[in-house]
Amino acid sequence: MAEIVTMPKLGFDMAEGTLVRWVIQEGEPVAKGAILAEIETDKATVEVESAFDGVVARHLVKEGEIVPVNTPIAVIGASGESVDIQAIGKTAGAASIPGVKEVAGSSMPAETAVSQGQEVHTGLEAGLPDGFKASPLARKMALEQGIDLRGVSGSGPGGRITKKDLEAYLAAQREVVGVTRRPLEAPPPVAFSPAAQMPAGQTVPVSRLRGAIGRRMTEAKQQVPHFYVTYEYDMAALMALRSEVNSFLTEEEKTSVNDYIVKAVALTLREFPNLNATLNGSEIIRHGQVNIGVAVAVESGLLTVVCREADLKPIRQISSDIRVMAARVREGKVRPDDIEGSTFSVSNLGMFNVQHFIAIINPPEAAILAIGAVQEVPVVKGGQVLPGLRMKATISVDHRVSDGAEAAKYLRLLQRFLEEPLRLLV
Repeated sequence: MAEIVTMPKLGFDMAEGTLVRWVIQEGEPVAKGAILAEIETDKATVEVESAFDGVVARHLVKEGEIVPVNTPIAVIGASGESVDIQAIGKTAGAASIPGVKEVAGSSMPAETAVSQGQEVHTGLEAGLPDGFKASPLARKMALEQGIDLRGVSGSGPGGRITKKDLEAYLAAQREVVGVTRRPLEAPPPVAFSPAAQMPAGQTVPVSRLRGAIGRRMTEAKQQVPHFYVTYEYDMAALMALRSEVNSFLTEEEKTSVNDYIVKAVALTLREFPNLNATLNGSEIIRHGQVNIGVAVAVESGLLTVVCREADLKPIRQISSDIRVMAARVREGKVRPDDIEGSTFSVSNLGMFNVQHFIAIINPPEAAILAIGAVQEVPVVKGGQVLPGLRMKATISVDHRVSDGAEAAKYLRLLQRFLEEPLRLLV
């Protein structure tokens, strides 16, 4: 029996996505879990896996089209199966399937209607702005880099310009600039002019990712009553343990401070289900799994990758999972499971030597933990001032779900795992 693949909803605020590329073409076999297509959301380009085994019978959406979530985008059938698109259209509703038009009271493929002289508007017109075929990601890059697409050769289907084409074009331009600008002799000295050194003003368009972040954070600050609690931790034991663990690992496998924090945060959440929760109207949904979202910085903003069941995973597995997902994010090849389903988030700016900050809650979660740098500071012990390693963490909590006393208890219990880090390994 033929199965319908729909545009996935990646996040509670996602309304539509752009189908960037079909990885599996019509007539080709596809296995469950294989990458079927790439779609672009406000956040990233995401690889969509097939939920079915079979053969791709038909693409219902063309590359480059913007499609609402839950709209059918492809049909997968069994090998050798004759797929009746008209019957599928009647079952699913003709209006819900792109390319199927209601004609004379029955559903038929759009191309059939066209052949019979019917005027069909499917929303799948292939013409793109400026007359060029280019992926949405390539167009965004061209806009940000000030590149004229007329000078770029496309390697995609039908000469379509892709991200790789733009990267190759930029690399070639850098090589040319490097050759033409290499001086044959030392240039004459130029008199310093403060006015000449001032950069020209720029107007930069807001990227889709930055726009999405802006909308979500504005809604969160306006609609979620935040409160904040800060705690300071002695990190000497954890830093010593990490150093010892890393001495047994290769450079690629070495653990980060954040890996231990993620594990500690997850274990502590077991005791505080109110903070591992979502507010749904008049109900608080306490999640059974502890899925920690970890903020990852990208060129135009940040994304949150999800370490699932972090309370059950060993440190090395947490480290590996986050490293792999962060790499896919930076390459623009994330998968739906990489960025959806978090129940609590961690934002760490310690690598930038930030001492303390507060983070905005990532809806629909109830809390987020902001992590500062581990710093060597003077500490009073037994009446003496001694050097110590300290780290500040601030939790932001939705006051509709919890209160200050519970948040303070959470941070205090977190201390047990951070300051007695062997607990993280047993």
